[in-house]
Amino acid sequence: MQRRKAMWVLPQKRKASAVGWLGATLFLAGCASHPEPLPRAQQVDLERFMGAWYVIGYTPTFLDKNAHNGVEHYYLKKSASGGKDKILTTYQFRKGSFDGELKTLKPTGFVYDKDTNAEWRMQFFWPFKADYIVMYLSEDYQQTVIAHPNRRYAWIMQRTPEMPEDTYNQLLNKLEVAGYDPAIIKRQPQNWQNDQQRLADIERIGASEPLVER
Repeated sequence: MQRRKAMWVLPQKRKASAVGWLGATLFLAGCASHPEPLPRAQQVDLERFMGAWYVIGYTPTFLDKNAHNGVEHYYLKKSASGGKDKILTTYQFRKGSFDGELKTLKPTGFVYDKDTNAEWRMQFFWPFKADYIVMYLSEDYQQTVIAHPNRRYAWIMQRTPEMPEDTYNQLLNKLEVAGYDPAIIKRQPQNWQNDQQRLADIERIGASEPLVER
């Protein structure tokens, strides 16, 4: 099967503008006040959290509207000079269908709350950093819910592409209890029958290296 190369329809300057717009939007969303803080995982083992997470439910933005086979991948890049460790993040999805064009976003994460590792900042472009809260993490590190403080953005993710409906509904209920309108969370289609090479690459990489554009 011929591999598809990751390409953006937008020219480079417009691509940078679009990604910057997304980063600024999430940054401003995180600044919005809410009377109650979000719940969060008590403790996140960063090295165990790294690797691929398949996006099962999400709040679409203009960049990933109608996404299919979305994957969020994390790689922990430790500083050799005593500076800040970075979480190199790659969000890949196919646009519009399972055979659609492969799109890639590459923000950089930074741990903000080092006591729990459950609160990060995600930087799409300097100097803006968006809030990133690990609201829920299963004990076996198989499911997680990522949220923003203003209750407008959230992601339900799992280590495998197929999530049982009852599990999805339980995680959706956690968001509703936390103050989200469940209607804004959309189920993202996952079917890798015609994307076997990409799936094999993701599984091969694990958490050993960043996920690159292909």
